[in-house]
Amino acid sequence: MFTVGVLTVSDKGSRGERYDESGRVVAELVAPIGGEVTEYAVVPDELEAIAGKLRHWADDLHLDVILTTGGTGFAPRDITPEATLSVVERQAPGLTEAMRATGGQQNARAMLSRAAAGIRGRTIMVNLPGSPRGVRESLTVLLPALPHAVEILTGRPTDHA
Repeated sequence: MFTVGVLTVSDKGSRGERYDESGRVVAELVAPIGGEVTEYAVVPDELEAIAGKLRHWADDLHLDVILTTGGTGFAPRDITPEATLSVVERQAPGLTEAMRATGGQQNARAMLSRAAAGIRGRTIMVNLPGSPRGVRESLTVLLPALPHAVEILTGRPTDHA
C-alpha cells in the first residue's frame, strides 16, 4: 500500500464550474496496484497554488506519490510543469518520456504534452494530462513501475515487491 495525492489543476474546476472526471480516473486506476488516494484537491492554474500544494503534500504529509492532472499543454495558463519543476529536487524524465512515447502510438497529440516528473524528498510527482482519456492512457503506462518506484524511493516493501 502506498499513499497518493491527486491534484487537479483547472481554473473552471477550482471555481466549481466543471466536474473533475480526471481525478476520479486517477483514483480508479491506482487502487488495484495498492495506491490509496489520501489527499485530493482542485486548484486554479496559478504557479504558487500548485507549487504550494505539492510542497505541503510532500514535506508535511509525506505522500508517496502525487499525480497532477491538467495544465500540461500549450495554452498560456498551462503551467503545471513549471510549478512541478520549481519544487522537485531531482527530475525523473523517463516517466514522462514513456507516457509520451506510448501515448503517441494512440494519439498523435500526445507529443504536445509538456508533462514533468520528479522527486522531492521521498515523494514521486508526475504530471498527467487533463482529459480522462489522457489520464487513462498515460497512467496505464506508469502503473506497472509505480509500486517498485515507491519501494526504491522509500525503502518500504510494497505488495508488488
